[in-house]
Amino acid sequence: MIVKTLTIKIILMSFFASLFGSKISQSDTIKLLSPEEFKEQVENKKVQLIDVRTPAEFKGGHIKGAKNIDFFSGKFNVEFNKLNKDKAVYVYCRSGSRSRQTAKKLEAMGFTEIYDLKGGILRY
Repeated sequence: MIVKTLTIKIILMSFFASLFGSKISQSDTIKLLSPEEFKEQVENKKVQLIDVRTPAEFKGGHIKGAKNIDFFSGKFNVEFNKLNKDKAVYVYCRSGSRSRQTAKKLEAMGFTEIYDLKGGILRY
């Protein structure tokens, strides 16, 4: 029952975020990568790879080497501030909405090179 309720909440959050979330345009700091480009850049490499889904979603499967920093967590800024802002950071979520919002937040926090997985892990 708890899993079913959590799943419904996640679906609703993703739906509303995609409806009302701001669109991100390519910038010098933020690059939207196709699943193929993203995979090529992160697979078997030591990169700052961040999954911004919930811990339950992360436990259900994630890209090898990814660290989980929940977009909805109160520790979001604290956890991202532990990363190197001058080193590339790769972010992804379920469908691309939360990672798009994360990329904008990271740019505002001073990260200089951000890569976002287009379409999220669903397209990976």
